[in-house]
Amino acid sequence: MHAAKPGLRALGIAESYSGREQSTLAGVVMRKDLLIDGAAFTRVTVGGSDATDAVVRLVAGLARRDINLLMISGCVIAWYNIIDPGAVQEATGLPVIVATYEESEGLADDIRHHFPDDPDRLAAYRRLGDRTPVRLHTGYTLFIRPCGISPSDAARLCNDFTHEGRVPEPLRVARLVARGVVRSALCGGVVSP
Repeated sequence: MHAAKPGLRALGIAESYSGREQSTLAGVVMRKDLLIDGAAFTRVTVGGSDATDAVVRLVAGLARRDINLLMISGCVIAWYNIIDPGAVQEATGLPVIVATYEESEGLADDIRHHFPDDPDRLAAYRRLGDRTPVRLHTGYTLFIRPCGISPSDAARLCNDFTHEGRVPEPLRVARLVARGVVRSALCGGVVSP
């Protein structure tokens, strides 16, 4: 992958958690010049263990060969459903950058509290490893877990895709789209202003 390539396309994936049995994942394909070039949706089980499969399913459903990179908003979604970025990278053949936006003491205690009889979930969380802080040109710090891409290239791409604030545009737009889908469903298919 050529990180400087102007036509580079990222698939940003973000969730809108509705507190129900299923949560919505939206994927937005965006070129480096911030042109939106596609979208896809899937569901993930709240409190389940299917987040990695859901991300792989979303990528496969697009059936596109021009996506160069996956950006995912968080590894722990849908009430402790954990995405394995290494498994996503292996299944898709694409580099993965998982981004989070705040410093944290971690979620191990919360996972132990809510899932005391699920050592596999805690082990999956621990395998995620540490996050790398990236200081963006906007002055904000983003925390990333790159997989299949060097931390320096991942940092550069996060900067390139961030227009303002701390959220790279593919992730910001994917989150907005996921929220819109959830709201639309809650409103009987009509999005209210």
